[in-house]
Amino acid sequence: MTEDTDYGYILHHLGEDELPYNAVSPPIFQTSNFCFNSFESFQDAMTARGGRFIYSRGNNPTVNLVEQKIAALEKAPRAKLMSAGVSAIAASVMAFVRTGDHVVCVEDCYKWTRTLLESYLKRFGVEHTFVEGTSLAEFEAAIRPNTRVIFLESPTTFTFKLQDIAGVARLAKSRGIKTVIDSTWASPIFMNPLDYGVDLVVHSVSKYMAGHSDAIAGVIAGNAEDIERIFNTEFRQLGTVPDPLMAWLVLRGLRTLQVRMLAIFERTLHVARHLQEHPAVESVSYPFLESHPQHRLARSQMRGGGGLFSFRLKTRDVAPVKRFTNSLKLFKRAVSWGGYESLVYPNAVRFPSDPPEDRVSLIRLYVGLEDKHALAADLDQALAGC
Repeated sequence: MTEDTDYGYILHHLGEDELPYNAVSPPIFQTSNFCFNSFESFQDAMTARGGRFIYSRGNNPTVNLVEQKIAALEKAPRAKLMSAGVSAIAASVMAFVRTGDHVVCVEDCYKWTRTLLESYLKRFGVEHTFVEGTSLAEFEAAIRPNTRVIFLESPTTFTFKLQDIAGVARLAKSRGIKTVIDSTWASPIFMNPLDYGVDLVVHSVSKYMAGHSDAIAGVIAGNAEDIERIFNTEFRQLGTVPDPLMAWLVLRGLRTLQVRMLAIFERTLHVARHLQEHPAVESVSYPFLESHPQHRLARSQMRGGGGLFSFRLKTRDVAPVKRFTNSLKLFKRAVSWGGYESLVYPNAVRFPSDPPEDRVSLIRLYVGLEDKHALAADLDQALAGC
């Protein structure tokens, strides 16, 4: 952990000095509208630059408190909460591109990041190039004169490949290119990409920040100018508005973010190392395992690891994958992650018929807050059928 970040103050006290009626828990301002005592106060709010409470599609006290805390966690001047992680991803790119521009993105990114580039933005003449992202040379080769954004996700989805974040940020700045990173996996507890020169950090708040599998939200953190631009373009125009109740659920989750991340990291390392020794397992991909090819980079960029990783069974047949998945008792079969419950997501379920041979045996696990020995035992009994 960094010594210069007071997580206890940020998560439990920041922005809460003057709560109404001396409430311990901040109230939910579940209101769409705000009224004024006079023409003059109404006019003052309408003509002021931002930050006034007029209509909750723009600003809301509950939402703004969450934004203040997340900005502090990411060491950013400002943050903008949105209705979903995919909204944050889309807005962080769309605010800085127009027809004829080009985006460089890591290959194994979140599915809906890929869809944004391959389908949605393609309709408006925005080009893209995917790179594996494990070397700076790939990014340099992919950059064009019209490149406006480089989108990172470190580590990547399912394959858990890392990028040299500081190196990419330096390269982008030398070319006047905006950098955006999906940093959901590490959370602000374990990594602060702005420290490495990245312009904007995106999180699916639905994951670790909310932490209870009961809220959908996204956030963008960065400098005031960039967040203001996103607020005035994509956010207000497209209406990706966070609901006050949802924001309050995120606030509740933030209270325990630090302790949950530390517990999840410890459990995940135990489970990943356990799987690595199992005779039915071909390989395990977790950046904080010494066997990971980018282990040293992971330790240099992150203070700890998230609960998501993948492994491969020693098979190219989907039948053992099905038996393993169906035999698990503690790991729920589901997409997403970041809550208190452990999950399994076999890559093969993504294909309506026979999956490609190189993807049959790939299985993603999310380790939650259950007992680590019980989780390892559950995996053992399920692997016995493989």
